[in-house]
Amino acid sequence: MFTTRPEIAGTFGVASSTHWLASQTAMGVLERGGNAFDAAVAAGFVLQVVEPHLNGPGGEAPILLWSERERRMHAIRGQGCAPAEASAAAFRALGFEQVPGIGLLAATVPGAFSAWLTLLREHGTWSLAGVLAPAIGYARDGFPLVPRVAEAIFAVRGLFLEHWHSSAEVWLPGGNLPQPGSLFRLPALAATYSRIVETAEREGSGRTGVIDAAIRTWQQGFVAREIDGYCRGTAVRDSSGEAHTGLLRYEDMAAWRVATEAPLTAQFGRYTVAKCGFWSQGPAFLQQIGMLRHAGLEHHAPGTAGFVHRITEAAKLALADRLAWYGAASGARADAQQALLSDAYLRERWAMVDPGRASDVLRPGEPLGLAPRLPDLDASARTLRTADTRFGVGEPTFAALPPVAEWAEREIFVGDTCHIDVIDRHGNMVAATPSGGWLSSSPAIPALGFALNTRLQMSWLDEGLPSSLEPRVAPCTTLSPSMALRDGEPYMAFGTPGGDQQDQWSVGFFLRHAVHGLNLQQAIDAPAWHVKHAPGSFWPRQTTLNTLTLESRFDPEALEQLRAMGHQVQVGDAWSESRMSACSREHDAQGRLVLRAGANPRGMQGYAVGR
Repeated sequence: MFTTRPEIAGTFGVASSTHWLASQTAMGVLERGGNAFDAAVAAGFVLQVVEPHLNGPGGEAPILLWSERERRMHAIRGQGCAPAEASAAAFRALGFEQVPGIGLLAATVPGAFSAWLTLLREHGTWSLAGVLAPAIGYARDGFPLVPRVAEAIFAVRGLFLEHWHSSAEVWLPGGNLPQPGSLFRLPALAATYSRIVETAEREGSGRTGVIDAAIRTWQQGFVAREIDGYCRGTAVRDSSGEAHTGLLRYEDMAAWRVATEAPLTAQFGRYTVAKCGFWSQGPAFLQQIGMLRHAGLEHHAPGTAGFVHRITEAAKLALADRLAWYGAASGARADAQQALLSDAYLRERWAMVDPGRASDVLRPGEPLGLAPRLPDLDASARTLRTADTRFGVGEPTFAALPPVAEWAEREIFVGDTCHIDVIDRHGNMVAATPSGGWLSSSPAIPALGFALNTRLQMSWLDEGLPSSLEPRVAPCTTLSPSMALRDGEPYMAFGTPGGDQQDQWSVGFFLRHAVHGLNLQQAIDAPAWHVKHAPGSFWPRQTTLNTLTLESRFDPEALEQLRAMGHQVQVGDAWSESRMSACSREHDAQGRLVLRAGANPRGMQGYAVGR
């Protein structure tokens, strides 16, 4: 099968990410004696600098890891919670039916910094200064601006120049649009991270003591104070077209803690797939493979209508369950959530799939016989009628020229998040999907040089739902790294950006590899697709049903067969779907550990490295 590049193979270490500088940063750490955890942390901070249109220091970072020393997996819950002042009543009092997609009101506690440092403290070997040095260097001295960053800045420069003046100072130096390929500097961010290192080294002792001091500096020191002051004192333009101050406070930052927990798992043949819990959309992957255990996919080649149809119909059912049952608010039922992953429930769900006909209705299930409750889906239509979409929707999706009259139908450039996978020569593995705090989410805080996230937009203002907005409760995030064992042994770390598409693209990749034996790069390069069959997770949360978008590289006959089945088929560009990264490990016949990696060619930015 044709591939755009070879599958990387070696024995020393491998890394794959959505940006070549992050991948090479990770490999550089491995070369200098660091382990996979050190490498992932250093690369994660570099991603904040070199992919600022997709993530930033004010964002979040769910992380999965395999510790070879402990012989177990962990999930680091790097998703911050809602502010104490954030409630449905507070938003409704401001005239909102949904949490806005841009501005300060949608900010949660930024969880990425403490999540990365928790990984470093508990499993790494390097110092704080060591892992932050590459990111500080790129921010201080300059990094090559990929075209998509320049496009993102261009799309919102009117907002920056007219309203978000602090962002204009960062991203439009001298009032000028930066050129693709030029070296771009972020001196304020470099100064922030340098100050954290200096403060932590002064206040802490020993490797872990300095890391703990850095977390305190972020959550209880000058970073938290600057965030508090900016949110209290600055009214900024948001999705309503009006200006509002933020709700995030010092006390929210100081009270939040990173949690580490066991991931959820599901079996598929030889494989045990691990995902983050029901505070993420990760269980949707597990539900899909649980249904697809019974789908006979071995009889349907990856490029055929039968393969696409079966996976798509499983995705529709999982997305409906996500809407009704996922979340961590008081309306969540842990017993119902666990029942969603039972084989008996998933067999019943798969029995609903017509092998020859596409479903065009939203069908949430009834775990334990419980009736599903859905949010007010008409609210998104009402919101869209009065929304200010001139400068974007809630995710980093940009059209060629704002303003955009039909924003939701004109996804010219889709960003959505970053990803990094690393495996070292000892067999340690990391998969992480950092996101949030991108340059267009909210204004840059002048004293810090970065923006806050808008993840709270994924909460509903309806009362009593698992994903209802509640003070000090984290929203249900789309961020969803993946890990897999094979025959009980640690095998693969993988994942993709893509918002609601993450646990669609990654499922297709996994099944092409696990069922049909495509190697990592082949499974990444193969034609991909996604379905819209639920409310979007990002503002304004439009509901679209039964819309299947496929790359044009699919055989025209397969496309016609899918249309005949009732799918509303849309054909995208040849290389427009999926942003997968993946690394794997296995022992050869002589017992030597062999490492492999593949990366996404779409966008000419992701790279896998290794030796």
